Amino acid sequence: MARFCPLFSGSSGNSYYIGSAQEGILIDAGRSAKQLTNMLEKCEIKISAVKAIFITHEHSDHVSGLRVFASRFHLPVYASAGTMEALQAIGCLNDKFSSNVIQSEGVECANMKVKPFRIPHDSAECVGYKVETSDGRVISLSTDLGFLSESVKNELAGSDMVVLESNHDVGMLQNGPYPYPLKRRILSNGGHLSNSDCSSELYPLVKKGTTRFVLAHLSAENNTPELAYQTALCSLTMSGLKQGKDFELYVAPRANTSGKMIIF
Repeated sequence: MARFCPLFSGSSGNSYYIGSAQEGILIDAGRSAKQLTNMLEKCEIKISAVKAIFITHEHSDHVSGLRVFASRFHLPVYASAGTMEALQAIGCLNDKFSSNVIQSEGVECANMKVKPFRIPHDSAECVGYKVETSDGRVISLSTDLGFLSESVKNELAGSDMVVLESNHDVGMLQNGPYPYPLKRRILSNGGHLSNSDCSSELYPLVKKGTTRFVLAHLSAENNTPELAYQTALCSLTMSGLKQGKDFELYVAPRANTSGKMIIF
C-alpha cells in the first residue's frame, strides 16, 4: 500500500516522502542532510528506498539540504526548467548527481508516475506534484501558493489525498510582528494560502473524490496546528460532511518526531 510521510513541514523546512516501504521519492529537501537522514530513520524509511528528489521551487526552506543530501546518496533531482536554472544560480547543483528538467507529462520513478503542475508563487517556476502510485492511488501536493487558481483546482480534483497549504490565520498575520512589506507579500497572489482560503476549497474536493487531506506548511508565527485544523474541520462539517465517514483530516507537523505516516 502507498504511504505518505511528512518529514518536515513549515517555514523552517519542508520534505515529504511518498511511496511504499520498499521505494519512493522525496518532495523537497529543506532541512540539512543530517536532519533528513535522521528523520527518515525515525520514520523507519531506509535511505535506499529513496530513488529521487523532486523540487517544488528554489526557496531555502525547500532546498537547504539538497546539494549535500543528493550528493551523498547520488540521487537524481527533478525540477521545472525555471527552478533548475535558479538552483544552478544559487549553487545547489553539482556533478555528483543528475539534474533533470521535468516536463509536463511527468516521469516514471519508484514504480510511480510523478507529474508537475504550475502553481502561483513568487519564485522562478514553482510547481506542485501529482503522484500516481503503483496501485492506482493519487496524491497531489500543493504548498507555497498565493491562491488556488482554476488550473490548480483541476489538477487536485479527483485525487485520493490532497496535501494543501494552510499557512496562516489572516488576523494573526495582520496583527503580528512581521513588517508590512512581508505581510503584503504573504497575502498577495504570489504568497501563501490562508487557513480560510484553504478550508473553503476542501468541500469541492470531497465532492470530486478526495477523502484525505493533509494541511501543510503552517507558519510558526501566524498560525497554530489547532487553529488550522479547526478552521478546516468547521468548513467541512458545516457542509454536511462527517469526519471518519466522508473524509480524514491531518496536519503535517513541523518535524515528524513521532514517525507517523499515512497509509492510503
